[in-house]
Amino acid sequence: MRLVVTGAAGQLGVDLVAVCRRHGDDVVALDRSGLDVADRSAVLGVMTTLRPDAIVNAAAWTAVDACEGDVDRAFQVNALGPRWLREAAELTGSHLVQISTDYVFDGTLDRPYREWDVPNPRSVYGASKLAGERESGPDATIVRTSWVCGANGNNMVKTILRLVEEQDSLSFVDDQRGCPTFTADLAPMVRQLAVERRSGVHHVTNQGDVSWYEFVREVVAETGRDPAMVRAVATADLQPPRPAPRPANSVLDNAALRLAGVPLLRHHREPLRELVAHLIG
Repeated sequence: MRLVVTGAAGQLGVDLVAVCRRHGDDVVALDRSGLDVADRSAVLGVMTTLRPDAIVNAAAWTAVDACEGDVDRAFQVNALGPRWLREAAELTGSHLVQISTDYVFDGTLDRPYREWDVPNPRSVYGASKLAGERESGPDATIVRTSWVCGANGNNMVKTILRLVEEQDSLSFVDDQRGCPTFTADLAPMVRQLAVERRSGVHHVTNQGDVSWYEFVREVVAETGRDPAMVRAVATADLQPPRPAPRPANSVLDNAALRLAGVPLLRHHREPLRELVAHLIG
């Protein structure tokens, strides 16, 4: 099939393009220089020329704290971008896949969030991504994911690997929980959902929820160092405080996949081990 991947230079975009090409797909990879999704004329021009079977929108402004200070830019990219892509999909008969986030929830629930729970974002980033879900239309595939890590781009695993070389001790919060998700596993599932044109919201994460403190200890252990070098702190004690509030509970129940009989992604420790081994080579 012919796919267009926006945000193709990001950590998910790079792996998604590679996965699709391994399957023999005709993939057009567009980074921001190739297509600014906030530019309606550009979006309609490119998509009506290419007429893809599916459009996967991995383009987003994901600087969570920076979004708090530039609401207009956040909504231009994260909300209007999906609106223009939905228009293009309707014109060309393409299926739209919109990548979204755990930040659409407020994080106060005492269990994992299901696809049918009511969103209540606390940050500008979360609100703009929720708007993007709604702008994508009822026939689109919405893929909500969390704590994304991969071999490309910046992410927490790379940050931790750098910090362990520079510091004797690390401090990370133990009151924010989520499911680390690795692009090596996420990308094939995104492609599958695109190929099968599964509409509606899907939570897609690797399995096994942890706090950031616990996750950092796992990464440190994979490097062969002592996890005791990691100290737990409370979000309220972070200095300086982060501009954007983080959900305390970011754990996503992959209920739509599970109930539909679609095999879920692996436990996160397996791709974590593979990624660390790859990065430290």
